[in-house]
Amino acid sequence: MLFLKHNLDYMVFGLLGFMSFLMVWFVIERYFYYSRIKLDNFKHADNLNVALTNHLTIISTIGANAPYIGLLGTVIGIMLTFYDMGQGGKVDVHTIMTGLSLALKATAAGLAVAIPSIMFYNGLLRKVDVLNAKWRELQDNGA
Repeated sequence: MLFLKHNLDYMVFGLLGFMSFLMVWFVIERYFYYSRIKLDNFKHADNLNVALTNHLTIISTIGANAPYIGLLGTVIGIMLTFYDMGQGGKVDVHTIMTGLSLALKATAAGLAVAIPSIMFYNGLLRKVDVLNAKWRELQDNGA
């Protein structure tokens, strides 16, 4: 229990930081890819769609799961607060409030990772739709 108490923040924030790094990495990669793509190199719509949506699942998964990582950190933080109170034998409002407020920072961090992830994901999906429409236009004009 002592290990968890001393390392919970490092574990939760480390995981959220890693998720943020991956999200930013793949968002940048996708924007560079979309800016350089040659639509006329694709002969089939499915091949184009596979190429355009590559790595979007990772961004979406990070956006969907980051709040749960933060919530897990909050729940464990609350459990540790109650455990410490139970071991001490006395109920102190200041200790409870301090423990709970510190535990909630994990949820806030999870939301701070999730919100930009979902925003980037939606923006990238829009770009995929635009590129697919441009490809269809090229196909119609070439026929």
